[in-house]
Amino acid sequence: MNTPAVQHIAIPRVRPGTAGRLTLWLGVAANVAVVNTLLVVSPYPESSAPFILGRFFGVHAAIILALQLLLIARLPWLDRRIGMDRLTAWHRWTGFTLIWTILAHATSIVVGLAMMSGKTLSGQVIDLVTTWKGVLWAMIAAGLLLSIGIVSARFARRRLSYETWHVLHLGTYVAVLLALTHQIAVGTTFTASPFAKAYWWTLWSVALGAVLAGRVLLPLWRNLRHRFRVARVVPESDNVVSIYVTGHRLDRLPAQAGQFFLWRFLSRDRWWQTNPFSLSTAPDGRSLRLTAKAVGTGSATLRQVRVGTRVFAEGPYGAFTAMHRTRPATLLIAGGVGVTPIRSLLETLDGHVVVLYRVRSVADAVLADELRALADARGAELRLVTGPSRPVPPTGPILGPDHLLELVPDIRDRDVFVCGPTRMTSAVLHSLRQLRVPQRQVHTERFGLAG
Repeated sequence: MNTPAVQHIAIPRVRPGTAGRLTLWLGVAANVAVVNTLLVVSPYPESSAPFILGRFFGVHAAIILALQLLLIARLPWLDRRIGMDRLTAWHRWTGFTLIWTILAHATSIVVGLAMMSGKTLSGQVIDLVTTWKGVLWAMIAAGLLLSIGIVSARFARRRLSYETWHVLHLGTYVAVLLALTHQIAVGTTFTASPFAKAYWWTLWSVALGAVLAGRVLLPLWRNLRHRFRVARVVPESDNVVSIYVTGHRLDRLPAQAGQFFLWRFLSRDRWWQTNPFSLSTAPDGRSLRLTAKAVGTGSATLRQVRVGTRVFAEGPYGAFTAMHRTRPATLLIAGGVGVTPIRSLLETLDGHVVVLYRVRSVADAVLADELRALADARGAELRLVTGPSRPVPPTGPILGPDHLLELVPDIRDRDVFVCGPTRMTSAVLHSLRQLRVPQRQVHTERFGLAG
């Protein structure tokens, strides 16, 4: 077990999450103001109303596309304050918005030009493809984005592995480059003035540069610097295993208790698989530990990983950390193997801590002995909440509002960290809303990235 390192709370005046969201959305608002100004000062001669509307949708599609890139760039500053799960969810919904905006742009432009030229709609489309620079590339880009949107829909996403979905998703970058050639060729807001050109080149440089830095350069640099390798593989139970990873200068790795990495074990049979696993101990500068349950083909083979195997780790990621605390006292609620980030948080938190660990039976309580030892060392309260969801106990559903209030009477005066299966997490969050626990005190982590 790592040597505990208590993290004393220092509550900032501006919450980290608030700072992250304000920075992001104020930046979006500023760019929307700029492109609308460019749209007004660079009118297209002899425009029809649909054509004007099409230009409006076009510049806003460009802004949304740039935002899409920024949301998945995995920039550490944003990720620590907002969390990859929320950034990924925003990326998904802005992606669907982007598709509708592009369709509205294309439809309005075609209708508007047909009204101005007297051509039929099909004739106008042929004219655009054959005589307008960059339009064919734009149509290919729109087709790519539409295809990616379809495979990202829930009904399709469930049928794809993360690796397959990820490879298909790389088409987004091709679509961005094709859309950029279209904007350079015919975008009047791009060619209107030296300021317009400088603005658009800066916008795309920042968006694409953020992706390059966060998704490629930073992970490569960290892995070259730290040279991660598997040090130990420890079975915790029949279907749970812990893997200890060592490396160079791990004390320089900016990882915090509660965060996770995307792990890729570079063995012959696993190098192509990436899985998100939380740290199950607080980083101590000497090693990192992940603990996983065999719930899929990727995690089921982890106990076969050999000592000495090189590891490519992306991260640390996540906002499920003590950085977001607002109160001196804390309630940690874990379900199943979701106990791993909870266990690492318990290792570092000061103040009074209560841990509720929801499992069907004591035998299912992963890392229970470690939790008890940590709770004793910290003066924390550990309560295993066992039993099936039904029958309902006298205080109502397990981890329902009445049950939580019975277990933790001062729950409204605590920060609450929740991690577990989706259904359990959603039920606990519903209970916390019913108990009127302030939203700023509730912290969750959902591994939506892995699907």
